[in-house]
Amino acid sequence: MEDLLEVYHLPYDADYPVVCMDESCKQMIGEVREPIPCKPGQPVRVDDEYVRNGVAEIFMEVEPLAGKRHVAVTERRTRKDWALQIKQMLDERYPDAIKVRLVMDNLNTHNIASLYETFEPKEARRLAERLDIHYTPKHGSWLNMAEIELSVLNGQCLDRRIADMETMQAEVDAWERDRNNSSKIIDWQFTTSDARIKLKRLYPNL
Repeated sequence: MEDLLEVYHLPYDADYPVVCMDESCKQMIGEVREPIPCKPGQPVRVDDEYVRNGVAEIFMEVEPLAGKRHVAVTERRTRKDWALQIKQMLDERYPDAIKVRLVMDNLNTHNIASLYETFEPKEARRLAERLDIHYTPKHGSWLNMAEIELSVLNGQCLDRRIADMETMQAEVDAWERDRNNSSKIIDWQFTTSDARIKLKRLYPNL
């Protein structure tokens, strides 16, 4: 916990950007009957019956101090999917960074081994050397600022029925562009000093 809090309070450095990553999922739901459009004095009416069209996986990546985020909607969340997201992040979104300080939870796919299972050893090593990984503690996923962005995404974009992968990708892309154009940063206030006071029960009694 204290390691993450110290990382969050480092000054902005384009050579070593702090990027938070998290994953979620969204069930794709289609309509059995077309909703009845709203009209004066009456909201849109949606039938309770629906059809399940599978689940989409969501990779959220956010750089809190720069107000930038990237969201990928995929069919799966395997080791290969995570590794491909890491390669795209390093080579396309942070090509000039010396290292990316990556914050994420300790999921079994979130490790250097996934890079070696996906790419040739030389390429996997090249990517690994550009990562400075900081894991959230067990039961401490609230320390990952990507969770904040996922909450915003769910409230502003995914709070309704979306029937298929193509529509979801298009809607999420539109949300991402609007959010990035607004340069919405995350002003993290919780410090190590706060933790030692408010979460003192987590520290050993000496």
